[in-house]
Amino acid sequence: MPGYDGFSIDSFVQSYLDDLKSAIDSITLEDIQGLVSRVLHTRSCGGSIHFIGNGGSAATPSHSAGDWSKELRVRTIAHTDNIASFTAWANDEGYDQVFVQALRTYIQPDDLVVAYSGSGNSKNVILALEYAQQNSVQTVGITGNYMGKGTGKISECVDHLINFNSESMERIEDLQLVVNHIVKEAIKEIDLE
Repeated sequence: MPGYDGFSIDSFVQSYLDDLKSAIDSITLEDIQGLVSRVLHTRSCGGSIHFIGNGGSAATPSHSAGDWSKELRVRTIAHTDNIASFTAWANDEGYDQVFVQALRTYIQPDDLVVAYSGSGNSKNVILALEYAQQNSVQTVGITGNYMGKGTGKISECVDHLINFNSESMERIEDLQLVVNHIVKEAIKEIDLE
């Protein structure tokens, strides 16, 4: 395929795929097992799973909530989907409070909060995770090494962290959905036993 003003699409695509493969290879069995066990525990206790995130990391909560509620029969809430409440809290309390206010309304003791953050530093996500932990609710963070800056603050306020070895926001967001599907399919297989 020809280049475009010095841009080689072949090199770009190969580089993207190589980085994605490397990041996939960095996912450990412990990463997945830690999330699977928390989802199973939450479901067995009759708890709910709360998904939070911003931007592209707000789309994965919606997708995950749809998958897990339908196929795993676990109550899920994507706090990015209720736009009326979301914007009311943003307007009245500030954007950094949108997820704290949602959790204040909805969380129960046997619940689980799953937070997606490409940078690991989204203030509204961090504050919500801290709020969940202060209320004895289990927390999981899913992030990467965005721009080589490490996992960010998210690693300090979760019970379980999944960290993708990629500096690219796009690859981090790609892998958020991969983990969603791995967890869903793993639990479906466990349910068949």
